[in-house]
Amino acid sequence: MRVHKLTFSALAVAASLSLTACQSSGAGKGQSDPSSAASTAPSPSGSTASDAKSPAGQGTAAATGSHANGKVDKCRTDELEITAKDNTIDGDPDGTVAVQLKNRGGRDCTMSGYAGVDLKTNSGPVSAKRSGGQADPAVLKPGKSVAFGINYPINDSGGSGVRITGLLVTPPDETKSVTLDWPGAATLPVTEGPGTPVKVGPIGSAGQGG
Repeated sequence: MRVHKLTFSALAVAASLSLTACQSSGAGKGQSDPSSAASTAPSPSGSTASDAKSPAGQGTAAATGSHANGKVDKCRTDELEITAKDNTIDGDPDGTVAVQLKNRGGRDCTMSGYAGVDLKTNSGPVSAKRSGGQADPAVLKPGKSVAFGINYPINDSGGSGVRITGLLVTPPDETKSVTLDWPGAATLPVTEGPGTPVKVGPIGSAGQGG
């Protein structure tokens, strides 16, 4: 009987120690880490805490257009459709050719001043002289046009004169030229002395096109 009592006593002590260890371990697992909870708590906006600290309105800037500063770039030769037609009115002492420059690009562009004009002839090029008229800036929207005039003397001398074979036009502030057929009278009178009898008006001098 004494042996059985000692065995029961030993079992009771072991059970007591095991229960105490389990309670101690469970209490440790049930505790939460305050710093961990704070770091994972969502902000009111639904972003993380680090995102919420970003300054309001900060982000990728919107792309600015080519005219954001209010400046319209000049018209380039490659953006223009340039044509010429006879614009002589009966009774005028001189002949007139109107040159039209149409914006065929996809942006507004501007031009002002005088275009460069040279007549090709069988005696060499003849450069037109500026008329001295006011040259106001013109802003061309896509599909719109502007024109200027070329004035030249009519050859009524009865002689063969100087034969015109073509027209060379350089838009204002450009270096690239285009060659056109000459739509005016076939010849210029032969002139004595230096200078040129051909004159070119400023951009807009022949009216505004559509």
